[in-house]
Amino acid sequence: MYNRYVLIHAFIREWRRFCQMARNEWINGYLEAILDVGANIQSQKGVDTKMKIEKLQDNVKRDKHFNPTNYFVEEVVNSVDESDLHRTWIKVIATRNTRQKSNRLENMCWRIWHLTRKKKQIALEDTQKLTKRRIEREKGRNDAAEDLLELSDGEKEKGEIMPVNKISRINSEMQIWSDVVNQSRQLYIVLISIHGLVRGENMELGRDSDTGGQVKYVVELARALADMEGVIRVDLLTRQIACTDVDYGYGEPIEMLSCPPEGSGNCGAYIVRIPCGPRDKYIFKESLWPYIPEFVDGALSHVVNMARSLGEQFDNGKPVWPYVIHGHYADAGEVAARLSGSLNVPMVLTGHSLGRNKFEQLLKQGRLSKEDINSTYKIMRRIEGEELALDAAEMVVTSTRQEIEEQWGLYDGFDVKLERKLRVRRRRGVSCLGRYMPRAVVIPPGMDFSFVKAEDVNSLEGNGDLQSIIGRDKAQNKRAVPPIWSEIMRFFTNPHKPMILALSRPDPKKNVTTLLKAFGECKPLRELANLTLILGNRDDVEDMSSSSGVVLTTVLKLIDRYDLYGQVAYPKHHKQVEVPEIYRLAAKTKGVFINPALVEPFGLTIIEASAYGLPVVATKNGGPVDILKALNNGLLVDPHDQKAIEDALLKLVADKNLWVECRKHGLKNIHRFSWPEHCRNYLSHLEHCRNRHPTTRQKIIPTKEEPMSESLQGVEDLSLRFSIDGEIKSSGDLDPATRQKELIETLTKMSANKKPNPSYSPGRRQALYIIAVDSYDAKGDPTETMSMIIKNMMEIAIGKPGEIGFILLTGLSLQEIKEVLKSCEVNIESFDALVCSSGSELYYPWRDLAVDEDYDNHTEYRWPEENVRSTIVRIARQENEEDDNMVEQIKTSSSSSRCYTYIIKQGAKTRKVDDLRQRLRMRGFRCNTVFTHAAKKLNVIPLFASRAQALRYLSIRWGMDLTKMFVFVGEKGDTDYEDLLVGLHKTIILQDSVEYGSEKFLRSEESFKKEDMVPPETSNISISKGYKVDDISAVLGNLGIN
Repeated sequence: MYNRYVLIHAFIREWRRFCQMARNEWINGYLEAILDVGANIQSQKGVDTKMKIEKLQDNVKRDKHFNPTNYFVEEVVNSVDESDLHRTWIKVIATRNTRQKSNRLENMCWRIWHLTRKKKQIALEDTQKLTKRRIEREKGRNDAAEDLLELSDGEKEKGEIMPVNKISRINSEMQIWSDVVNQSRQLYIVLISIHGLVRGENMELGRDSDTGGQVKYVVELARALADMEGVIRVDLLTRQIACTDVDYGYGEPIEMLSCPPEGSGNCGAYIVRIPCGPRDKYIFKESLWPYIPEFVDGALSHVVNMARSLGEQFDNGKPVWPYVIHGHYADAGEVAARLSGSLNVPMVLTGHSLGRNKFEQLLKQGRLSKEDINSTYKIMRRIEGEELALDAAEMVVTSTRQEIEEQWGLYDGFDVKLERKLRVRRRRGVSCLGRYMPRAVVIPPGMDFSFVKAEDVNSLEGNGDLQSIIGRDKAQNKRAVPPIWSEIMRFFTNPHKPMILALSRPDPKKNVTTLLKAFGECKPLRELANLTLILGNRDDVEDMSSSSGVVLTTVLKLIDRYDLYGQVAYPKHHKQVEVPEIYRLAAKTKGVFINPALVEPFGLTIIEASAYGLPVVATKNGGPVDILKALNNGLLVDPHDQKAIEDALLKLVADKNLWVECRKHGLKNIHRFSWPEHCRNYLSHLEHCRNRHPTTRQKIIPTKEEPMSESLQGVEDLSLRFSIDGEIKSSGDLDPATRQKELIETLTKMSANKKPNPSYSPGRRQALYIIAVDSYDAKGDPTETMSMIIKNMMEIAIGKPGEIGFILLTGLSLQEIKEVLKSCEVNIESFDALVCSSGSELYYPWRDLAVDEDYDNHTEYRWPEENVRSTIVRIARQENEEDDNMVEQIKTSSSSSRCYTYIIKQGAKTRKVDDLRQRLRMRGFRCNTVFTHAAKKLNVIPLFASRAQALRYLSIRWGMDLTKMFVFVGEKGDTDYEDLLVGLHKTIILQDSVEYGSEKFLRSEESFKKEDMVPPETSNISISKGYKVDDISAVLGNLGIN
C-alpha cells in the first residue's frame, strides 16, 4: 500500500503541471483527492495520533456530505495493482515529447478507472457465487437434518431423539493406547506426502514453497510411530525425483529413517520414493495433479508387495495389510482415498493448508480473477482432491478447533453438526439413512524437545551464564556464552530486567506493532522489563519485501517515537540453531513469551517457549486457545486490545508467584505435545474409528515368477480354479507332488477326449486386453462398432491361447452385454471378467457368470442404497425442469443392488457430475455418478466402485502387474472416461470408434480442466488410426507386443 501511494503521488506531481497549464479543473479535483487519501495513508504509517485526529477533523469539516470523487480515489489507491502501474509509469517518464507525455498520463488515469471498475465487478460476481454456494450447502444440510429428525422404530423404542440445537457432549469410549497392551500387535502404517523434497537428514526446509514444515512433520511422525510398541513398520511414500536440479538422494528408491532396536523384530521407518510423471524433472505441487493416478498405481504395487513380505515374516504367510493409510495435503489425500478404496483399509487425512480457505482469501484480495486463481494455483482441482479425500476418510486430523470450524467447515463433504448427529445415532444403534461424515479430531503436532536441557527444566535460578555477560567484572569470568546472547544484550541499558520475547516473521498479521505500542505507552512495564523482537533476518530494510519492510520501518519509527532505545532489542540476524538459546536467555531473566498475532492457526512457538519454562501471553484467536487450555501456563488476550496486552504482560512480569506457577504448569504439562504423546493419541483415535470399517481384506492369488510351459497350461488353469472357486477340493491326504501327478494324469485323459478348455488363469497371462470403448448411437444404444471392436480384439489373440486375457469394462448392464456379445457371435466365456454398470458389478464368465462377492462386499461400504434414490431425482434436475425428465429404470431380478440407473429424456437439462457430487456431499451421501449411453442414462454407484478401481482390484486379486494391462478406449466416452486414460496401464485410443459421448455432462466451466486430469505428454497413451485388426496390431507392435 505504501509503495502504491508513493508511485501515484509521483504520478500526480508530474501530471499537475500539465493540468494547470491546460486548466483541467475536473482533473485537478481528482488529484487533490488522491493527495488527501495519500495523506491519510501516511498518517496510518506512524504519524502522531494527535495529528491524525486533527487531520480527520479537517476532513469531516470539509466533506460534510458524501464526495464521489474522494470515494473514487479511495478505491483507486486501495485496489489497483501497483506493479502494473509502475510499468506504465516507466514509459511515461521516459517520454520526452510534452504532448505524448500528457496523452499517456491521461490514458493512465482512465486505465486506473477501468481496472478499478473491472475489479469491483469481478469481486461482486465472485461474492454472489460464494453466497449462492453457501445457500445451497445450507439447504443440503437442512435436508439431511430433517430426514434424521424422523423417528425410526429403533429410536421410538429407545426414547425421543435429541433436539437439533441441544446435542449433549458425547462421552467417547475410546481407550488410550497402551504400549503394554499393544506390544504384541503387528501394525503396518502407510503415510503419504507427495510434493516437495523429502529426506530424513539435512532437510532443505524453505528451499521452495513445497518444501516446508509439512516435510519436517511427516518425517518426524514416521520416526515417532515406528518407535511405538506394536508398530512393525512405517512407510512414508513420496515422489521419486531423479533430476540434476536436486540432490541425487531424492532419486533413491528407499531411505531408512529409523533403525529398530536390536532383537525387537520390527522393521523401522522408511521413506519409499514412487516414480510418477517425468522422472528427470522436479514438478511443483500445482502441476502434479495429472500424475496422481501413476503414483496411486505405483504405491499400490509397493503396498501389496510389502503386505506379502510382512505376512511371510510375521503372520505365517497371511498378508499384513496397512492398519491405516494417512494422506497429508490435498494431493496425498486423493492418493490415500484411491488406495483405501482399492485395499479396503481405513484412511486418515491431514490437510495442513486448505484450498477453499486460500481461494476465498485470494478472492477477497481482488488481485486475481477466479480464472487466474484457478490457472495459477489449480485451486479447483485441489479442492476436488480434498473433497474426494473427505469422502473416503474415517478421520480428519487437525491441530486446532479453529481449523475444524472455520476451515473444514467450508467444504461440501464436512459438517460438524451433522457428524455429531450421525455419531449419536450410531451409538444408539439407529440407522443413519445412508449418510456419512468423517470425524475431525484435534491432535496437536508433536515436538522434538531434544534441545531442552535438564537445567532448563530443573533450575529457577541458574543465572551463572547470564552473569558472565552482564556482571560487573566480565574480565574475570571466562565462561563461554552463546553469541546470540551477547548480540541481544548489547541493546539493553539494564540487562538484569526480565525479557519480554516475541519471535515471528515481520508480517503485519503477527501484530508486532500493537505489542510495541503497548510496551511504549505503559510506563510501569518499561520500568520492569525489556522487550526483544526476533523478526527474521535482514541485511537492509530497503531490500526486504514490501510488507516486511513496512513492518520493520514502523517498528523503528515506534522505537524512536517512544524513545525506547536501551529497552528494545531487534537483532538483524539469528540462526535456526540459536532459537533454543534465545528461549533459554528469556527464561534465565525470568521473562515472558508473547504471541500477539491477529490469528494464529496453531502456535508452535508457544509450545517451544513453554518447553523452556517461559510463561506465555497469546492471542485468543486460533490455536493458542487449545494450547493454553492444555498447558495452563499463561494468559489469552484480544490482539486488537492494546490495554489488554499491557495488563497481561504487566501481571506476569510483576507477580513473581504467578510467574512461578505458570512455569511449573507449563513444564508439567508440556509432555502433551511430545511425539510419544501425539502418537498415543493418534493410535487411540485410529483404533476407535477403525471399528466402523469393514474387516474384509483382499485375497491375493499366489503367482509364479516364471511363465508357464504349454505342457502344464491346463494344470495351472485347474489349480487356479481351485484357488479362486473353492468348489473342487483335494482330499487333504495326499502330498502336493502326488496330487499334482494325479492331476496331470486326469488332464491327459481329458485331453484325449475333448479340446482343451479355454484358459482360466488371469494371473498367469502375458497381457490383459481391456475393452472399454463406449460406442453408442444418438439414442444411447450400443453400435455395431462396439461389436466389431470386440470381434477384432478376439481375432488378434487367436494365435496366443492362454497368453492373452480379455476384460470387458463398460457402463452397460449384464443383460445388455449379453445382447452385444450375441450379436457379434462372441462366446461370453472368452472373457476373464465382465465389469458392468460403470464398475459397480464384477462377474466371472468362466465360473458360470458368478458375481465376485468380495468385490460386492468391498464396494458396499458407505453405499446409501435405497436412501439416495429419491434424492437423486430431486437434485439432478435443473431449476424449472419437469419432474418426469428423469425416471429410474426398472430393475430386473438379476440387476445389482449396487447401481441405480436413471433414464434421461431427450432434451432434458440435468446437472453435471461435479454439481451432482457437490449436492450429494452436502446431504451426507457418498457415491459416484456416471453419465453413460451417450448421456441418455445416469448410473449412481458406490463410492469405492468405478471402472478404474475395478482394474486395480483385479490387479491385486490376480497378482497381475498393471503395466501388463492394455485398455482400449475411444476418443470420447462416459463421464468416467478420463480415469481410464491415466495410470501405469497402457491406454490405446481407437480413432473413429465413438461418435457420441457424455463428456458435456462432466464438469462446469468454472471447474478444473482436462489437462489437470490427463498429462499433456505421456508414453502410456497411444493412438490407433482405426479399430481394424491391422490398425490395432500396428499399435501393439509399437508397444512391444508381437
